[in-house]
Amino acid sequence: MQALVQEIQPYELDHTNDEYQIFDVREIPEIAAGKIETAHAMPMASIPMRLSEFNSDKKIVLVCRSGARSAQVCMFLQQNGFDNVYNLRGGMIGWVRADKPLVAS
Repeated sequence: MQALVQEIQPYELDHTNDEYQIFDVREIPEIAAGKIETAHAMPMASIPMRLSEFNSDKKIVLVCRSGARSAQVCMFLQQNGFDNVYNLRGGMIGWVRADKPLVAS
């Protein structure tokens, strides 16, 4: 049975809170156009080789442009033993619509 993907709303995510580990799974040119300040760039294709960078003691939040790619990464991480995984609902589109801050990469 496929695990359900937990979501977090942009207004719920305090990107400055140390309890979250945020990963931006978009491609580098997308990230360069603007990102969440504390997000780590980790393009989706690199995830299988970088599993050791995820801290299972923190809430792991995945973000992409719209939430589709990051939802796939959430499922992949769940299949690899990570339980505290959240998809940013609406991705960067939702983040911007919620008037949350962006920084240049």
